[in-house]
Amino acid sequence: MTNTTHFGYKTVAEEDKVREVAKVFHSVAAKYDIMNDVMSAGLHRVWKAFTIANAAVRPGFKCLDIAGGTGDLAKVFAKQAGPTGEVWLTDINESMLRVGRDRLLNRGLITPTLLCDAEKLPFPDNYFDRVSVAFGLRNMTHKDQALKEMRRVLKPGGKLLVLEFSKVAEPLQKPYDLYSFKILPWMGQKIANDADSYRYLAESIRMHPDQETLKTMMEEAGLERVTYYNLTAGVAALHTGIKM
Repeated sequence: MTNTTHFGYKTVAEEDKVREVAKVFHSVAAKYDIMNDVMSAGLHRVWKAFTIANAAVRPGFKCLDIAGGTGDLAKVFAKQAGPTGEVWLTDINESMLRVGRDRLLNRGLITPTLLCDAEKLPFPDNYFDRVSVAFGLRNMTHKDQALKEMRRVLKPGGKLLVLEFSKVAEPLQKPYDLYSFKILPWMGQKIANDADSYRYLAESIRMHPDQETLKTMMEEAGLERVTYYNLTAGVAALHTGIKM
């Protein structure tokens, strides 16, 4: 019997979701950064800066950036970890990973990049000081398994940081829905010639666990001292947890 999951608001076979998500990011990779700037009014850069500050990467740290896309976090982590550190940029989507790798190289940063599935990380136990995933967890089919893998590869005392779109504050719900389902697909069509991918984005945010549910999932994956910070009234949230 085929297992099913959600792709936005649709119910699909698990293997079909992997293909459908891949098509979305193959389609938007070239315009990913400019669309992020337009649709968030540049706020995604503030959210990522907050995540970087909470990561507190020091020289010599080993860091893993999962679903790292165009490399915004990995770029800064590589500079902070320095020549004695080790920073991996990974993504399951080859188009996104190529964009990220090229951006790092263009900035003179030679750091390993790897095409891999977050649910089956090819790294040893207790290896990284920091693991991050920014706007990637909601696209994973088995989020619980991915979180367990992230914990597995962390060193004792290491920190996981999950930056993701989340549940917006109730007074903003109606205007946020209007923006998400009307304006966002229109911008996707005008800028990236792809309304469907940005319609999926809006749907995937609604299907993603809310702040408290994700906190519980991280605790069930074995992380401790799990906390979260609402960003821009809950449009996004940063969850952090420690492997003890």
